[in-house]
Amino acid sequence: MRTTASQQVRDAMAEFASTVDNGLALVTAGTQDRGWNTMTIGWGSAGTLWSKPTVTVYVHPWRYTHEFLQREDYFTVQLFDQEFERDMGILGSKSGRDGDKVALTSLTPVALEHGMTFAEAKLTIVCKKWYTQPIDLAAVPEDVMARLGGHFYKDAAHTMFVGQIVESL
Repeated sequence: MRTTASQQVRDAMAEFASTVDNGLALVTAGTQDRGWNTMTIGWGSAGTLWSKPTVTVYVHPWRYTHEFLQREDYFTVQLFDQEFERDMGILGSKSGRDGDKVALTSLTPVALEHGMTFAEAKLTIVCKKWYTQPIDLAAVPEDVMARLGGHFYKDAAHTMFVGQIVESL
């Protein structure tokens, strides 16, 4: 049976949800020519916004990848199998400001028309950045703040980056 582009996007959205929950996803922004950075993500969602398929990721402004997400019109999300858990740990704990953290992993960067991915990714979702907004900490439920307070800082909240899915590879 032939898979349509629409079905590929729906499949990518379903795969995104389960992979992010397991800490096996990266968000990457930038290009080979202008520079890029990547980081492990643990928060995100895939769904429909404004009648289009979207992915939403949340990145703290202190993260180096945040600069690239702010600057670029596109970002990519890569999903990995469990065997890359060690690499996800490195990319989630090291900063690209301090050196080439990707060189510490087993991953192979690959340039795309609209960003970067990795040869080892089981799926890459290419997103056109649509909307960004810092999280309003005053609107975060008290029980969430109590449970995740260490992830929030009163002087800088995570930024929500919403991207329209334009391709899945």
